Amino acid sequence: MTHPRHFIDLWRLEAADLGLILEDAKARKAARRGWPQGRVDADAPARDRTLAMIFEKNSTRTRFSFDAAMRQLGGDVIISTAADMQLGRGESIEDTAKVLSRMVDAVMLRANRHEDVERLAYGSTVPVINGLSDKGHPCQILADIMTYEEHRGAIAGKSIAWVGDGNNVCSSFIHAAPLLGFKLAVACPPAYHPDLVDLARAAERGVTVQITDNPHAAVAGADCVITDTWVSMGDTDHDERLDAFEAYRVDAALMALAAPDAVFLHCLPAHRGEEVTDEVLDGPQSLVWDEAENRIHAQKAILAWCFGAIG
Repeated sequence: MTHPRHFIDLWRLEAADLGLILEDAKARKAARRGWPQGRVDADAPARDRTLAMIFEKNSTRTRFSFDAAMRQLGGDVIISTAADMQLGRGESIEDTAKVLSRMVDAVMLRANRHEDVERLAYGSTVPVINGLSDKGHPCQILADIMTYEEHRGAIAGKSIAWVGDGNNVCSSFIHAAPLLGFKLAVACPPAYHPDLVDLARAAERGVTVQITDNPHAAVAGADCVITDTWVSMGDTDHDERLDAFEAYRVDAALMALAAPDAVFLHCLPAHRGEEVTDEVLDGPQSLVWDEAENRIHAQKAILAWCFGAIG
């Protein structure tokens, strides 16, 4: 039996596959420029296919982009929260995987725990996509890289600065760095550093991520500055985090230290006045709205790859 193509972590991919997904996303976006959002792509690689989407966390961009992505690929979706399912009443993830594998063609899970995404994939005979977990957000990073390359060309050799929490989104950037050949600096308080396993894996693949508690040092000369919320869903140390990250706000003075043509990215939602100021978020260097739109196109390419339509 052929094993399904899961999309769980970027570090599990070959660089060639990641490149194919990115190029397909760009091509699909270009091919439908000026079209209404509901029109189906010419090749319709998801025709007659159904994607199940399960949400353990609230979502705007992931939910709408995956729904729109499947429709544009010619497929359909079934959306549920974990609480709506027997999964929320104690049915095992493994049993859920067996059932869904007989009812849909792929599953996207936005999960509280990365372990649960892995368990779902292990028990599934259809592709499983990580729509977000506490350990990674690979779909978001595909949209981020696509956005950067649309505006500034290939990301290989560029300097990327992450400012703030060494969280799941930061982890996926660390996963991507060895595959795409960009330099990455992470500025964070010592108590909120990135996952050490991720850093070690990147080092084994020839990329040493610069870790510093000085945001000025990380941003100096950077081609792209990225941040995320200081308090993520599920974090219980709200006040401690706000205190710890006060010096890591991305404002105009910090952006001025980056390269003259540097861009700003944020996966959204943004807490204006906390991790980023209005001046930066709404300013000329910000690409956050293109970045949000590109979730659709990146998701489409991920789905096409999972279905074997590319690569």
